[in-house]
Amino acid sequence: MSERSGYRPGVPCWVELASPDAAASARFYRELFGWDAVFDEEPRQGGYGRFTLRGRFVAGLEPRFGRGVQAMWHTYVAVDDAAAAADRVRAAGGTVVAEPVKIMERGVLAAFHDPSGAFFAVWQAGEDHGAQLAGEPGTFGWTELSARDTAVAKTFYARVFGWGAEDTGTGGVEYVEWQAHGRRVAGMAPMGPNVPPEVPSHWRTYFVVEDADATVARVRQLGGKVFSEPVNTHAGPVAVVADPQFAPFAVIALRESG
Repeated sequence: MSERSGYRPGVPCWVELASPDAAASARFYRELFGWDAVFDEEPRQGGYGRFTLRGRFVAGLEPRFGRGVQAMWHTYVAVDDAAAAADRVRAAGGTVVAEPVKIMERGVLAAFHDPSGAFFAVWQAGEDHGAQLAGEPGTFGWTELSARDTAVAKTFYARVFGWGAEDTGTGGVEYVEWQAHGRRVAGMAPMGPNVPPEVPSHWRTYFVVEDADATVARVRQLGGKVFSEPVNTHAGPVAVVADPQFAPFAVIALRESG
């Protein structure tokens, strides 16, 4: 089901766009996915926005200011206790970027880097549990770690979230599906040799679409960038693109199961 009212610990629950031009980002994703954007009037929130589809929250929009600010999509993973998650991150060799902070009555967030530099965050739910729609066209559907060292990542995320790692690559291609509560919740692939060495490990957000080719064409029309044309995978055609502020993400046209 695409409607969600909560997430179990260790399951990605929210994705958030950090953007140097929130208004431009809102226009792009409205045209691409049909999203509306609503912004908080509460001064303490600094103009934080949330994207909606059919009136349901599907992603966050955080305005970022200053020279050299890079637009990026970030992944949040549900936890029962953000402070305990921060302790596990430290013990496993990661770095705490933002200590746990309560966001009014919505919940508690904390942010980290894993040992290879990949940024991720956790969310301890209060009134807000995360995305209210997921897994249908126009919503978040998958998240995937591009890792410099997959062996280190396997150990780290197992200690932080209790994830199991199932090797599902074929034909000599390495791919890992992270498992929690008996189901797959995220993926991991090694970074290729052509990726510049200064690029750290990073999480990539996937959005579900009905037609990958049509979505890629629309990204171009709206001023975005296409890094890879749709490629067939066992789950469906996948393409990697970026919005006009150069925030990269992927789109996938999921195949019907069964």
